[in-house]
Amino acid sequence: MKKSTSAALALILFGGILTQTSSAMAGDEALRAETRKVVKEFAGELKATLQSAMKAGGPESAITVCNQAAPAIARGISEKYGWEIGRTSLRLRNPANAPDEWERKVLEDFERRKAAGEPVQKLEHAEVVQTDHGKVYRYMKAIPTGKVCLTCHGTNIQPALAKRIKTLYPEDKATGFRPGDIRGAFTVIRPMN
Repeated sequence: MKKSTSAALALILFGGILTQTSSAMAGDEALRAETRKVVKEFAGELKATLQSAMKAGGPESAITVCNQAAPAIARGISEKYGWEIGRTSLRLRNPANAPDEWERKVLEDFERRKAAGEPVQKLEHAEVVQTDHGKVYRYMKAIPTGKVCLTCHGTNIQPALAKRIKTLYPEDKATGFRPGDIRGAFTVIRPMN
């Protein structure tokens, strides 16, 4: 009788652990889904603004969008949600977007995962991180280099455009990309309440 009581107790405890694990996984997935939605909003607004600038004034207009409008879009969405939202890369154009240590590690992991055959469009990473100010949820989603990106970030940039880039970003390292490369990543820090 003692063995069956112990077995029953073990099953009850194990069932409780499974229930807690399932609840945590569901909570993590809900958090990730909500964060993905906000990143999609940021990416969509940025893309629409860039496309509009390209139509209106060509690549040199798009450079101005990246220089002025992209940070404003990120600020607006950050304020809307109370999160910190932006872009970063291992090969920067704008030094203000430099990755912190956590972001650098994730970007380097994205490069390893891409080299192992994982599609860039599916690369993402999320985790809860303890900071001096409490726990935060950190999320990154890789930005694949598309054909349109190559105009300003590729290997064959038009001379007038290259000059404009150099004027706005004297320390630019964001050229030489090819289709399918990881251009960078969207990054989110959201407080855990």
